[in-house]
Amino acid sequence: MGTASLLPKQGDSETRDMFYHAFDGYMQHAFPLDELRPLSCGGEDSLGGYALTLVDSLDTLVLLGDRERFSFAVEWLGKNLRFDIDKTVSVFETTIRVLGGLLSAHHFASDDATGMKIPSYNDELLHLSEDLATRLLPAFETPTGIPYGSVNLLHGVDKYESKITSTAGGGTLTLEFGILSRLTGNPVFEKVTKNAVRGIWARRSELNLVGAHINVFTGEWTQKDAGIGTSIDSFYEYLLKAYLLFGDEEYLFIFQEAYKAAMQYLHSDPWYVEVNMDSAAVVWPLFNSLQAFWPGLQVLAGDIEPAVRTHKAFFSVWKKYGFTPEGFNLATFNVQHGQRSYPLRPELMESTYWLFKATRDPIYLDTGRDMVASLQYGAKCPCGYCHIMDVESHEQEDHMESFFLAETVKYLWLLFDLAVGAENIVENGPYQYVFSTEGHLLPLSPEISLVQEHCTYFGAYCRGKDGDRSFSDHLDMNDTMYNTRHTSSKYPPYPGLEEPIVSGLMKGICPGLTHNRKYGLSYVADPEPSLKKVREHQSTFQSRIDFIKSHSVVVISDIDVGGLVSADDKDNTKISLTIDSSLVDSRGKNEYMENELNSVLSNQSQRSTSHGAS
Repeated sequence: MGTASLLPKQGDSETRDMFYHAFDGYMQHAFPLDELRPLSCGGEDSLGGYALTLVDSLDTLVLLGDRERFSFAVEWLGKNLRFDIDKTVSVFETTIRVLGGLLSAHHFASDDATGMKIPSYNDELLHLSEDLATRLLPAFETPTGIPYGSVNLLHGVDKYESKITSTAGGGTLTLEFGILSRLTGNPVFEKVTKNAVRGIWARRSELNLVGAHINVFTGEWTQKDAGIGTSIDSFYEYLLKAYLLFGDEEYLFIFQEAYKAAMQYLHSDPWYVEVNMDSAAVVWPLFNSLQAFWPGLQVLAGDIEPAVRTHKAFFSVWKKYGFTPEGFNLATFNVQHGQRSYPLRPELMESTYWLFKATRDPIYLDTGRDMVASLQYGAKCPCGYCHIMDVESHEQEDHMESFFLAETVKYLWLLFDLAVGAENIVENGPYQYVFSTEGHLLPLSPEISLVQEHCTYFGAYCRGKDGDRSFSDHLDMNDTMYNTRHTSSKYPPYPGLEEPIVSGLMKGICPGLTHNRKYGLSYVADPEPSLKKVREHQSTFQSRIDFIKSHSVVVISDIDVGGLVSADDKDNTKISLTIDSSLVDSRGKNEYMENELNSVLSNQSQRSTSHGAS
């Protein structure tokens, strides 16, 4: 399929109109301030004063195929955005909204394959990203490695800065910082965020639960309430997604341990409660709106059945009020006092999209229509969409968070576009994408997801002598064959092998790139392959998988159903990450696979780190 056809021909017109009503309102009445006041048609600087809503909206413009507005935004930001400002900002919010938005936009503006490349673009957003992340680094200078919650972009951490931060705030930075390290070649960004995850996980309870708030100096928990919602939510999310994006087994192991504990101690089917992290005693029987991301995460993990039940329960709250309040008391089944608002949160839309993607059950389209109707009739205001102050009275508040355009409308649009054919870059583009906790599109591109390949074969993603990154040249049919040990790499060999075996056609530095190596997978018919077979298949990309009799399926999770990855043998450039045993291919059709799983994930000998919030 050509690149041009990947730009959406047909999406849900109503959700598209919703986006432009809010985006145009922001550009006309608030830009370059951070956020829109949709009721009074004004603007406000709410985070750092760097055109936050524009940055957060960049990859939604890409998704809608709006080249004109995307090009304008990238050019304007490259010329005008600066971070050498005397402002104290949230490390978490700045990372997920600004850094994530810039990195995602850099990918689309610089990559020909996306169909959105800007000819005049010269990595301006990448340079801005590196500058911003460098200014955030002082926050990580703590005895535990867990960062302060806030940092001044010009002066670093203030001596009076609070030493208390949330688990999500300290553990939801790995994707953005990890990508930056891989794009710039500077490992410090990835290292500090991984150490932060390790710092949190090392202080888990004996039940493998983590609390909500921690002292970044002493490592003592200042709030021991464990849950999947406020202050903890995206910690779980980034554990799994860091594994999917980077192939780092440590994140997968921590996710598996943390997920098992959450399902054992926090799950009160179909709801989730908050418990003491040490005793598992229930301390708060509450559904809060941030929990609504959980069914979507379960879809990615392959645990579909509980996701379906929980989503149904969460949506029943939306149906009752027209929106989900920030807090819903499970003892009284009423809105929790002091938590009556709905600030246009996207989490329920996100889970609805993932469940429809996994099951193709039309009930999720009905769910989406109900949510659109509520937003249109209850939250729409003159210049955008308003916060709802009270879900019972539907009183509006003059504020619109940037994530309404980055996530809420994006997931609704993806839901309905998936139903009509999904000719969009996420479902049918040149790369698979991991969604950040802010809904930003992070590609599984070679320079991000294959850096551990280290040029051990032709076609791998290589660093040149001058530090530039490039692909090795294609081979000619008459090139010389060879079979020898590759000894020039400075990197440690793949575990279990003394050194990588290089076998194939020789030209330049790297031997040939097969389909399975490109995506970090190994296809072996024998469920118990010998070391010799591992060598033959050159599984140099570190990934914990099961070997399946079917040549086209690999299990990456040992949770009940398993997250399934299918490869189309007819197309060596495309792979579809799918969920559950019902496989959805790149053209939106259902295929049902009943392959018997032949082995489970091997136990990892060492424990370590991971995740974040929204």
